Order: sequence, then C-alpha cells, then structure tokens
Amino acid sequence: MKLLSEYRGLKRENYVLFFGRVVTSLGAMVWPMLTMILNQKLGMDASAVAVFSVVTGAFYLPANLIGGKLADRCDKRKIIVVCDLISVLFYVGCAFLPMNAVTIGVVAAAGVFQSVEGPAYTALIADLNPIADRGRAYSLGYLGANLGMVLSPTIAGFLFRNYLWLAFVISGVSIGISTALIFFFVRDIVPCEEETEEASYQKGREGLSFFRVLRENRTVLLYLFVMAFYFAAYSQYGYLMPLDLGRIHGEDGAPLYGSIASVNCIIVVLFTPLITRFFLRLAGPKKTVAGILLLLVGYLVFLLGLGAVPVYYLAMLLFTWGEIFTTIADGPYLTSRVPATHRGRIIGLGSVVTMLFEGAARLLLGRLYDGAGHVAAWIAVFSLLTVSLLLGLILIRRDRKTYPKLYETRRETEKE
Repeated sequence: MKLLSEYRGLKRENYVLFFGRVVTSLGAMVWPMLTMILNQKLGMDASAVAVFSVVTGAFYLPANLIGGKLADRCDKRKIIVVCDLISVLFYVGCAFLPMNAVTIGVVAAAGVFQSVEGPAYTALIADLNPIADRGRAYSLGYLGANLGMVLSPTIAGFLFRNYLWLAFVISGVSIGISTALIFFFVRDIVPCEEETEEASYQKGREGLSFFRVLRENRTVLLYLFVMAFYFAAYSQYGYLMPLDLGRIHGEDGAPLYGSIASVNCIIVVLFTPLITRFFLRLAGPKKTVAGILLLLVGYLVFLLGLGAVPVYYLAMLLFTWGEIFTTIADGPYLTSRVPATHRGRIIGLGSVVTMLFEGAARLLLGRLYDGAGHVAAWIAVFSLLTVSLLLGLILIRRDRKTYPKLYETRRETEKE
C-alpha cells in the first residue's frame, strides 16, 4: 500500500477515472484477441489481417481529428459519455451476430467512437491537474487500465474457442459501468489555472490557428514522430507476436498469448508506482528513450527464445518496463508544452500520425511475414525502433533548448 501513496492528494475526479479504467479494462476482451479472431476464426493470413487493420484505421484517422477539435470546443465529459454509450450498443449487438466480416465491421465502428473520445479523455486529465501532479495523474489512469487487464486477456483466451459471444457482452457491460461512473461523479470541470513559469507554455491562445501553434512547437512535432516510429514497432505486440505464437503453438497459442498479456498487466500494476516515484524528476524525453531501449531488448529476447515458453515471460518483463516509461512520459510531455486551447487537436494529431505509421508498418510487415518469413518481419521492427531511438536522442537536446523553463523548475526542485 505504500506504493499507492504515490497517488495521494490528487483531485477526486482522478480516482473516479481510475475506477472507470479498471472496470472498462476488466471487460476488454475483444481487442486483445482481434488478430487471432481474424486469423483463426475468419481464416485471414498475415497480409489480409494487415489490410483489414489499415482499412479500419482509415476511419480512425478522421475520428481522432474530429475528437481533438471537439475536445477543444465542447464539454469533454459529454463527449466521453456519448461515445461510450454508442460503443456499448455496438459491442452488445455483436454478441447476437454470427462471426463474420459484418460483425468485425461493427467492432471497428465501436472503435471509431472510442477514437473520437480519446483526445477528450487525455485532455480532461490535463484540465483537472496542475503540471506538478500531471505525471502522477496519468500514471494512475495507466495503472487502472492495466489493473483491469490482469485477468481479461486470460479469460478472453479461454472464451475464444467456444464462447466468444460472451466476450462481446462483457466488453459492452464494462464500458457501460465506466460511463455511469463518469456521468455521475465527474462534474463541474474547471480547467486548472497556473501562474508558474513552467506553466507559461500551456497558457491558452484563443484565435491562434492550429498550424501556427505547430510551427511554433516544432520540437513537439519531433516528439510525435519519435512516438510514431515507437508505436509502429510496439503494436507488433498485438500483431506479429500472436501470429508467431499461433504458428508455433497452434490452438494453444490463444490462451498462451492471453496469459502473456495478463503478465504484461501484472508487471504494469507492480512496477508503475515504483517507476513513477523513482523517476519522477527524470525529464520526459529521457524516459521515452529509456522505454524505447527496453522495448527493443524485450523484442530481441522474444525472437531469440521462440518456442521456449518461459523466455516469453522474461521478454514481457523487459517489454513492459519500456511500455511504462514511455506511457508515463507521454501525456505530461504534450500537455505541458502546447496551449491549453489546442491540447485536444495536438493529441488528436499525434494519434493520427501514429496510426498512419502503424498502418504502413502492418502492411509492410504482413507482406514480409508471408513472403520472407517472420525473421525478416522482426528485423524491420528493430529498424523502426532504431529510428525512434535516434530521433529520441535528438529530442533530448532540442527539448531542453526549446522549453528551458520546464528544466529550470526541475533544477530548483532538485536543489531544495
């Protein structure tokens, strides 16, 4: 419990969002298994799965842009509630449909509305918390999401063969409960106003065009590309990894992948408070670079140990440490460096850039996997991480020059 004391003193709404994340993730049983559903239930090969991902991703791109603009113009709470309710209807409806392309299309439609609410959710946490508390607030939300995910992938793995319809029902009901928590307990949100030097970069600038903000924050654009290459590689956790496990372990691949995903969540729950506490003063770009390095090593261990089940869990330990570092750095980095009036659109743009890179990577990796084998596909993944790492090292230097007030505050705190 001492570890959880790291999250004391935050606004009440943060704990409501935390419990909402726990409940939603506890019922998140469809998306972790989507690659296997397409591959084993619908008979798609790796290339076809990649094409499907890109086609559905084409709908997520405008959804994130629209969601970002809505987050800057409308009540963020209402956006989340409305989008969640629509998602609930879609997920529950899938339970009564035969497993075919139409059903997967409905799942994709639910994902579109969840994409619309994404920027609002991220920006809402920034509105609720000052910069000093923002790292802990984002860390708490991330912890909640993974606390719920500890059991859901394993359960989904066992439901996969004969009771997949039940996974859709559980997903819908869990999102419904989370929506009720937000609707009844997150109210009267007034964006946090700060007069400190480090908060000067996030002061609202009404009337300034979105493209002007981007021109004035080119270092933020560099960060978005660092994360785009990173996530293009990270997403193979849900693509190449289950394909390899299915290829090597057959029908046992689904429950095995589910257990690995659950271990991922257990590691997040155990180590997120620790990493948040001990690396709170570490600058965001340095956390990001540390995460990229750990992800690269984790994938390398997984590839070298294919076929040896215990090695998968060692790889997941390294992989997850990397995931924690990049995740707890992401929200605080963006929200403290751009005007509050443009947060939603910047967050939405980041999601769009990431999805474009993920889609292109899946098309390339799907063809490599089918045509040249899994080793060639994984070499491409390591190349993506190498580019991300090099850009991240450049970011460390540029960020300090572009946003010196954020570093001056950190140095003063360390002296005290």
